[in-house]
Amino acid sequence: IKEDLDIHLAARDGIKLCTDVFRPDVEGKKFPALIAWSPYGKSLQSIRIPPLRADNLLFDHAVEAGELEYFVPRGYVYVIPDPRGTGKSEGEWDGFLGPQEQEDIYDVIEWVAQQPWCDGQVGMIGLSYFGTVQLLAAAQQPPHLKAIMPISINDSAYLLFNPGGILQTRWLQYLLSYFPLNQQCRSYAERENSPEELKRKMKERWENDPDIQGFPYFLRVLTTWPPRFHPFLLDILLHPLDGDFWKARSNNTQWHKIKVPAYLTSHWHVGQRLGNAFPAYLGLGMDLPKKAMMWGEYWSTLELPFRYYNDEYLRWYDHWLKGVDTGIMDEPPIKIKVRGVNKYRFENEWPLARTKWTKFYLRRSGRLSTEPEEKEDVLPDGMVHIPPMVSNEVPSVRYATEPFSQPLEITGPIALHFYASIDTEDANFIAKLYDVFPNGERQLLTASYLKASHRALIPEKSKPWLPVHDHTKEVPVKPGEVNEYAIEFREQSIVIQPGHKIELEIMTMDYHPYHKATWLKIDWIGPIPNAKEIRYKFYRDAKHRSHLLLPVIPETDPKLWLQPIPDKK
Repeated sequence: IKEDLDIHLAARDGIKLCTDVFRPDVEGKKFPALIAWSPYGKSLQSIRIPPLRADNLLFDHAVEAGELEYFVPRGYVYVIPDPRGTGKSEGEWDGFLGPQEQEDIYDVIEWVAQQPWCDGQVGMIGLSYFGTVQLLAAAQQPPHLKAIMPISINDSAYLLFNPGGILQTRWLQYLLSYFPLNQQCRSYAERENSPEELKRKMKERWENDPDIQGFPYFLRVLTTWPPRFHPFLLDILLHPLDGDFWKARSNNTQWHKIKVPAYLTSHWHVGQRLGNAFPAYLGLGMDLPKKAMMWGEYWSTLELPFRYYNDEYLRWYDHWLKGVDTGIMDEPPIKIKVRGVNKYRFENEWPLARTKWTKFYLRRSGRLSTEPEEKEDVLPDGMVHIPPMVSNEVPSVRYATEPFSQPLEITGPIALHFYASIDTEDANFIAKLYDVFPNGERQLLTASYLKASHRALIPEKSKPWLPVHDHTKEVPVKPGEVNEYAIEFREQSIVIQPGHKIELEIMTMDYHPYHKATWLKIDWIGPIPNAKEIRYKFYRDAKHRSHLLLPVIPETDPKLWLQPIPDKK
């Protein structure tokens, strides 16, 4: 591997971007190139350490560019830049997935294609930020970008930081510590507003939202002047609704601009808005060569530098960048790992055509049943939210099935439709699904959030199994009024074993218990809790058939399951 470190190239406005290049040490030959892009620091990505699991003391989640030692000897150039304003590059970073960053990627792709060591074929590589940015880069339509393979992508920047419309705190330490900015950067709000206007907006944001008034950390952000304490958090706080700021950083607004082959890869994540391949797979054009792959549960398979997909990456890029017939396009377009049996199989469509959409109704005595309630005069279940200034207690209501006598496969999108009333104008709903073992142990399958004032759906985009909310506005709740709510759970694939149950839990808070061991609590709070005492009632009678909609898969053609490699002996 030949290393060319700290090469400075000029973006279209003259700003110099610093780049590392790793290429086969073969003179006179040209190779396709793979670009790994994020603002995490280029030098970090080529550090010589073995892949480390998440429980290792030296693990750093920012090491997401992949394993260059695998790809360069196999005939690829690896290019890792520092985006502007980070590391050794000039200029000012414009924030998480900003428009300027997207424009710069275009310039780097075209610069790489013109270098004497590149044959003009360019792809991209990497996990998480490195993955999501590939879709944004493809939407810029640089002529020499020939294919992408993003891993662990996010489709909506707004919902990443505001799942279900609720401000999420878990990313705040990430935003503070992952980006090696080489100068103090300004928020979008500071660049787009006069000082007087920005001061007014910061003051109003603090004074008008009781849910953030209890957090000293937010007070520091909203009262520091000049507003440089935490610039991107300031942008998050000043854009509580979806709109142009978030759409410019989201790839789900730009599917129609993507014209290159795409292999969307990710994992079954227990949280919301993280790492799902199917929004992109379904959003991209029908005629576009595309594939999707979902591997198992995230933390159990994660090692960084990332190597889990190396062979699949090589098959994809050998096909599209080298013209090698690897057979990858002869396979069905979807490959999933089914949790519970831990086996891979192919599928031809999503959701699966053979899905048996099954309603599990919320019933009296905490039951989940495929049989609905027949009576109309059934009293609702209730719970009371106590603000965290008073108590850390997390109230909840739970509903569980009887133990299953046969294996039950759930593969596809999941939705919760329920009727509830609250005695305030707004409230948080935290919904979680568990696999309950015979001994009572619970394993979290998936979680989702919804702010009551964000309950409005977009009818033309919504389906029973995929409610799509309009987060561009708030619709206050009339206290005491019974409303229907729909919550989207991200897609899952798991076989629930005989003797196990499925349990639904609806809560008001979702903080992490590890917060007790930290000084800075803000990163462990999760969705910002409501500051008022709130009384909830959940209705599940004959007029209010609250239910969990599950994609039950009755059977699978044995030929779809991937077969083990035969023993050569």
